[in-house]
Amino acid sequence: MAETSTITYVRGDATAPPGKGVQVIAHVCNDLGGWGKGFVVALSRRWSEPEAAYRRWHRERASNDFGLGAVQLVRVGEHLWVANMVGQRGIRTGRSSGPPVRYEAIDAALATLGGHALDLGASVHMPRIGCGLAGGRWSSVEPLVTARLTGRGVPVTVYDQ
Repeated sequence: MAETSTITYVRGDATAPPGKGVQVIAHVCNDLGGWGKGFVVALSRRWSEPEAAYRRWHRERASNDFGLGAVQLVRVGEHLWVANMVGQRGIRTGRSSGPPVRYEAIDAALATLGGHALDLGASVHMPRIGCGLAGGRWSSVEPLVTARLTGRGVPVTVYDQ
């Protein structure tokens, strides 16, 4: 049984995780193929690959696994990956009823990410996923991160600006 660890909370930039070893930067995307607001802006300032891969994944969705709960790992450095996790149904508009966050999709994506992180021997770094533009509550997301990542022995750091 893997040793359980707790989530480490730090102030800083989730796109620039400190430390050594393999690292995965995880974030939540919508299911519309839209990329351009929130945390993805910081990702795109640093690397072009995550956005290009996400847009291609969405464009070719008829022949791949794109959809709520899916994960796409994009390599951006020798020991650095970005995990595009589809955990948001649509985007918030003036007519929206409720926030676009989908906790069950984030849960499924985190379960997949946990397997990848264990295979890679990676730590996971993230903002408070699903709690920005997706409109989710960290009190609902945190237990998913604990169950799917730290509870399986994957070290997780959450970054607050």
